[in-house]
Amino acid sequence: MFKVGLSYGVLLLAQAGEVAADEAQNPVLKFLSDGGEMMYVIATVSLVGTLLFLERAFNLYLVRRLNARALTAKVVDHINHRRVREALDACEIQTKHPLSRVLKAGLLRSNRREKEIERAMEDQMLASINDVTKRVDLMSLFANVATLLGLLGTIVGLISAFNSLVNASAAEKQQKLAEGIGQAMYTTAFGVSVAIPLLFFHHMLARRSETILVEVESGATSLLVALAGQADQE
Repeated sequence: MFKVGLSYGVLLLAQAGEVAADEAQNPVLKFLSDGGEMMYVIATVSLVGTLLFLERAFNLYLVRRLNARALTAKVVDHINHRRVREALDACEIQTKHPLSRVLKAGLLRSNRREKEIERAMEDQMLASINDVTKRVDLMSLFANVATLLGLLGTIVGLISAFNSLVNASAAEKQQKLAEGIGQAMYTTAFGVSVAIPLLFFHHMLARRSETILVEVESGATSLLVALAGQADQE
């Protein structure tokens, strides 16, 4: 029985040594471990926010990529030369950019009253706003959550530090207080470190969304002016 217990104790010491060695070799694991459980929650927020940014950036920068100014100029030129069919064909391009759909909606009603053309393009613009801006505001939310989780971790660490002083000896008090304050500072630093890039990501996505919407509005206005000019000439 003694040999079994001794062997089990040696095994536990070996496992503890392996964990300590892993933490020593991996500074990231040591950093997370020193900060307490809240560090893993903040790390999860960081991971989710980064994945969300990559998905939205791919959608807004690549999937919705389009030379909006060139497309608008091409469509308006066709309208000025009374080539509505060619203008419609110019809108048949492989892109998720909402400008092509908005221009097409106006061209399909080019023989109707100006109000009907404008209403058709406005309907397409309103429908595209949600597609362009969806989930962008979540980046700002995750940044705020990371900051607040860091502050919460700080408070939990300080509470833990002062609670540990109750049953500690005089020699242990200083060490336990230092460990608790260190844990509290780790969570604050990590929360802010996660929040800063998430806010930057939010700024990038918000600016791109705004640019797309401005391109759509500008293109729709140019087409409406061109169609109105053709109607006046008739």
